[in-house]
Amino acid sequence: MERQEAIVLLKYHAFAHDDVNHPKMEHGFLGSLRPFRGQLIEENFHELMRILRTLAPDLSHAALDREVIACLWSITHLARAWAIEPEGMLRSNHLISDEQVAVMEEWLNLFSYAVMILIEGGDEQEAFWGYEQYVLDRNVQKGEGDGI
Repeated sequence: MERQEAIVLLKYHAFAHDDVNHPKMEHGFLGSLRPFRGQLIEENFHELMRILRTLAPDLSHAALDREVIACLWSITHLARAWAIEPEGMLRSNHLISDEQVAVMEEWLNLFSYAVMILIEGGDEQEAFWGYEQYVLDRNVQKGEGDGI
């Protein structure tokens, strides 16, 4: 994935793109939570991690792209506020199951940890270690062996 493609996809997932009619705005990471249609879309999480891996070199620079940081922060904050917090719109309206809350919390923890490490100037191996372990564990659960 190229840098510019990653930024455009990130904007869709953060519901921050000008093209509000693009399907990714409705079905992307934040778009799929509002309105919530009863399912978490795991591919959105994986795409966010691929975007983050593509943008990793940018995040270790002294001068950060405000638009990129705003999108990363929006995804982390709004998804947590809407889906994880007991008074958030999904939990307070009983639209999301306890199991889905646990999955979303795990995704956000892995995503925000990677962002934190990259912004601190840490290496990609450390930033994505937890995510790579998550993928390995998911593949084992699905019976796909131990490859990513």
